Amino acid sequence: DLQICQHRAPTCCTKKMEESYQAAVRRERTQNIQALNFELKYMIVGHITAFQEAFESLLRLAENRTSSLFEAAYRPMAKEAAEPVRELFTDLSLYILGAETTVESAVLRFFDSLFPLVYSRLINPGITDLSEDYTECLRLTRQDINPFGRYPKNLVTELSKSLWASRMLSQALSLGIEVINTTEHAALTKECSRALVRMQYCPHCQGLTLIRPCVGYCLNVMRGCLAGVSELDAPWREYISTLEFLAGEMAASHDPEAALAGIRNAVNEAVLHAQLNGPQLSATVDKVCGQPKRQEGNLSSDTIVPVKEVTEMQTLVMAHTSLNNKRREFINYMKRSRTFYASITERLCDGDLVVRDSSTCWNGEDVV
Repeated sequence: DLQICQHRAPTCCTKKMEESYQAAVRRERTQNIQALNFELKYMIVGHITAFQEAFESLLRLAENRTSSLFEAAYRPMAKEAAEPVRELFTDLSLYILGAETTVESAVLRFFDSLFPLVYSRLINPGITDLSEDYTECLRLTRQDINPFGRYPKNLVTELSKSLWASRMLSQALSLGIEVINTTEHAALTKECSRALVRMQYCPHCQGLTLIRPCVGYCLNVMRGCLAGVSELDAPWREYISTLEFLAGEMAASHDPEAALAGIRNAVNEAVLHAQLNGPQLSATVDKVCGQPKRQEGNLSSDTIVPVKEVTEMQTLVMAHTSLNNKRREFINYMKRSRTFYASITERLCDGDLVVRDSSTCWNGEDVV
């Protein structure tokens, strides 16, 4: 009653043993593919972690530099500006990691939150009544009266261009892991598991436990079993080319480190622009939002302080170099994996599974 290992000679197998062999080949094939995938998956997972850590480090450094701007130059609003700054960098981090958000919404939300502070602490420091309604009116007015000039739009353009490649690379790496995991758990067809049993275990049924499959026979069986996986060759090569392109973009015109480092300066220029146009802004705001309560006395806005670059710039440069090096190493490794899916059948038929030097081997029917 054997279904797979049918042979004219006497046999020591039963149908139940054939079923056990089928379970064994399914398990072995998964383990073998997992072993081949391990190094590649390990490298991609490792780079995802390193990439995210390096980016979080850059974001924190850029956030600290931006916060220190308010401490150094705009002390009256430094404490209240901390929350909008934190929200801006959280939004940028979520964008890079693939969240459904945009750089534009993050930057404009930041400047919407900043305007009430700039208006009430720097342009009109005598305002005492900053109610929720008045604050909200200032937030909404920001979009119409454009107190920060061209600087918010310039920042959106620069960050969008620079962080786009980082977002794409982050998503592409996650896709790579998904593809590898899918190949590991692809189900064996009934024909494939029978062919693998015939190749690896049918000799046992005749007591030939030391005979191993012929190389050509193994390659034919594996190609049949892995036809679907081998079809990934062309898309995988294209995927590696895309990774190269994105890494190249990040190293060139879409340099995220430079864009993040420039946030501090862009915010400073925007606030200076608002202060210099204070009287016109006040006149427009009074028409739209009404006149708030003011303290008596002659309170002028804070003196405009030119901001010096802090030593954190050096730390940013070091983080930039570290991220660049990690990216270069990873892309060089991935380029070597270009033929991974084209060569998977040969690699599965390598090593102990087949006989290469011996004069006898198993061809699926007999010893030859």
